[in-house]
Amino acid sequence: MHAAMQRYIDDDLLSCVSSVVLDGTEVVDRNHWGFMDLETREPMRDGAIYRLYSNTKIVTAVAAMMLHEKGCFSLDDPLEKYLPDLADLQVLKVGTESVEDTEPVHAAPTVRQLFCHNAGFSYGFLQESLVDQIYMAKSLLGPDATLEEKVSMIGEMPLAYQPGRRWQYSMSSDVLARLVEVWSGERFSDYLQARIFDPLGMVDTGFVVPKAKADRFSTMYRPEDMLDPTKPGLVSTPDAFGRVYLESAPFESGGAGLVGTIGDYTTFVRMIMGGGEIDGARILETETLEMMHTNQLPAGVNVQLVNWDLKNTVFGLGFAIKLAPEEGEPDAAIDEYHWGGMAGTHSWMSPRANIAGLVFTQRMPGFWHAFSHEFKRLVYQAMM
Repeated sequence: MHAAMQRYIDDDLLSCVSSVVLDGTEVVDRNHWGFMDLETREPMRDGAIYRLYSNTKIVTAVAAMMLHEKGCFSLDDPLEKYLPDLADLQVLKVGTESVEDTEPVHAAPTVRQLFCHNAGFSYGFLQESLVDQIYMAKSLLGPDATLEEKVSMIGEMPLAYQPGRRWQYSMSSDVLARLVEVWSGERFSDYLQARIFDPLGMVDTGFVVPKAKADRFSTMYRPEDMLDPTKPGLVSTPDAFGRVYLESAPFESGGAGLVGTIGDYTTFVRMIMGGGEIDGARILETETLEMMHTNQLPAGVNVQLVNWDLKNTVFGLGFAIKLAPEEGEPDAAIDEYHWGGMAGTHSWMSPRANIAGLVFTQRMPGFWHAFSHEFKRLVYQAMM
């Protein structure tokens, strides 16, 4: 595995890789390859701060389920019970060619469907639906509005499909983050800091990189040839959707807003592998976590991502769940639960093998890049 990750650096396909392998909650391998910045050639190291993007979603799901344990909501509660802006929603008619051609929602979307990405919302940038045109026109992923304001904007738009009908990657985790604020009475970042980051000692995780830590913020890259990203060559690139992580912004995205170190995120994954507790800090009950990585989608609904091959995959409360091993993986990979970030930060946990892996880079786009699949396959071979 070490040689394989070094090859991606040598072939000028990735600027950096950091990885951690867990046997249960024990770190058995930790490594860094490449550079924090290709121009300065500063080596990648412990303490480097990564853009976590959609790895944020798992943190948001854990935060929400902590409030579920307190009895703040039921999973099948309609969203409008807590978010009046999401009452009386309209839905695009199937097969329509106009965003004005809508019908009333058949059944109000629920909290469970937010966790599962089948509530009817969309994401914008993936251009899966006519609704995405509205998301992009309204800059829903931009940094200049709060969670409350984002939900209000979403409530003015039609849903992409009737809730429960299909799985579609979406801003559901951002709506869920707003619900954390409603249920807790706290700002989302304050809740995460007090209930998750401080107890776990995740000292470098948050929504902004402080000036004192700016020298540890790794540079983002993209392929030099975007038409053929398998070709060697990288160029630095700005962060997506107008984000500038060195400055605070109103939007604390529950779907993609966090930055942090692989060390911090390893502690978070160790907590999950420990059944909700690590080093004396209890975050969730074991039964809650087990429910989170159990399929919650209706029969016949599977995960389908545009241009991403996620066959044999269903979804729980914040986690994708694998129903069959990928090529070269053992049967122990079945039931693996996981997710990754758009800039190439991936984490996965295998209950059958009792192992987990994290592999991070900073490449846009970096979701489901070949390096993460090869990493996982070689870790399974080594650990099994």
